[in-house]
Amino acid sequence: MAEIVEMQKARQQRELRRGPERPERSQPETLWREALGERLREHRGRRGEKLTDTAKAAGVSPQYLSEVERGRKEPSSEMIAAIAGALETSLIELTSEVAAGLRRRGATNSASDALLLAA
Repeated sequence: MAEIVEMQKARQQRELRRGPERPERSQPETLWREALGERLREHRGRRGEKLTDTAKAAGVSPQYLSEVERGRKEPSSEMIAAIAGALETSLIELTSEVAAGLRRRGATNSASDALLLAA
């Protein structure tokens, strides 16, 4: 025979069995390689350089640099340093910019999640 249970009590019992639910993110988190690629493309664009010019200065192929800029490749630290040097920036400046951008995006996502939860 079925048991009659209050709604709130039933919900609490389900949560105990499943564990606490995580709020869904509206967008997937940006990957490091994607944020790095965006930043590299911005640097190159500000300098008014063509992809081939920057690739040649960095000692990489234009195809490889294109894939890095599009976030398709996960470059080694040596490759990042070479590309940063070709763009006349340092590895530490570039990685700091990427990290700051990711923090800003994370803060924006957290704020929008909080608004969604409050609604």
